[in-house]
Amino acid sequence: MKDDIIIVDKLCRKYITYKRGSGFKESLKSFFHREKVPVDAVKDVSFQVKKGDIIGILGPNGAGKSTTIKMLTGTLYPSSGTVSVMGYTPWKNRTQYVKSIGAVFGQKSQLIFDIPPVDSFMMNKAIYDIPDQEYHERLNHLIELLDLGDKVNRPTRVLSLGERMKCEFIMAMLHNPKVVFLDEPTIGLDVIAKQVIRDFIRAMNEQGTTFILTTHDLEDVEKLARNVIIINKGQKVFDGTIEDLRKNLGNKKVVELTVEDQKKFAKLEKEGIRLLSSEDKHKIKVEVNVDLFPMNEFIHYLSDAGEFRDISIQELPMEDIITSIYKN
Repeated sequence: MKDDIIIVDKLCRKYITYKRGSGFKESLKSFFHREKVPVDAVKDVSFQVKKGDIIGILGPNGAGKSTTIKMLTGTLYPSSGTVSVMGYTPWKNRTQYVKSIGAVFGQKSQLIFDIPPVDSFMMNKAIYDIPDQEYHERLNHLIELLDLGDKVNRPTRVLSLGERMKCEFIMAMLHNPKVVFLDEPTIGLDVIAKQVIRDFIRAMNEQGTTFILTTHDLEDVEKLARNVIIINKGQKVFDGTIEDLRKNLGNKKVVELTVEDQKKFAKLEKEGIRLLSSEDKHKIKVEVNVDLFPMNEFIHYLSDAGEFRDISIQELPMEDIITSIYKN
């Protein structure tokens, strides 16, 4: 479709590893004959990303997320399948392609440790051939958005992790890329730094930048992504909206009650209601399947059971949903 900025079709990546036994005899044997073991890192993965979207790619360690991102950025060739990003094939049109993308890797830095970030920015200006006026206007805008001030003039090594990560985003965004790949962008950051980074991503997205986000921080996904792709054991197991993801385990809510007498609620469980915890004598937590037991009926059911002082109704925790999908 014409709105799709990224089209991935039946993408595969196979590795060959070698099986080796333990002990001196087996080690010696492996010098002359090694048993090949094929591994499907990514297997028949297909999806589309629309222009101006924010997509979250999730999966456990070793699921194939990073391999997929490397193929999308053109740093890795696929074994088979096709990828089109803005009309480019990443590993074929590398020179033209990289001028239109950016990347931020939470565990790999683009900054030079012993010089100030502003000097690293100048290096990117030269690499991407950014005109002087555009460079200064964009740099000042990004510094203001990320609230960095004169910190960009200090040596990178004296900056905090949060300040360095903000500078990483400036490095990735200086040439005004249309698509930006983010791999664990908030790893290790405190709550305030995470919020600044998330606000920055939203602001850039509102200006038209498309983001592909891979992370283990589910709060990043909940607060930023509109759609989610889950990869497990190299295969796509989910592709849909956050709302669709929540409904994967059914239309359920978590209800926490503060009660006067817990004994009166001892037999609260029935079809559509599952007790989650009741360790505290005044606290009860239950899971309610709203499709089987509508919330208004549940409230009446509670009132008949006994008195309660407070009630909190929340969505099913994202961790529970993701864990269930990984396991299944």
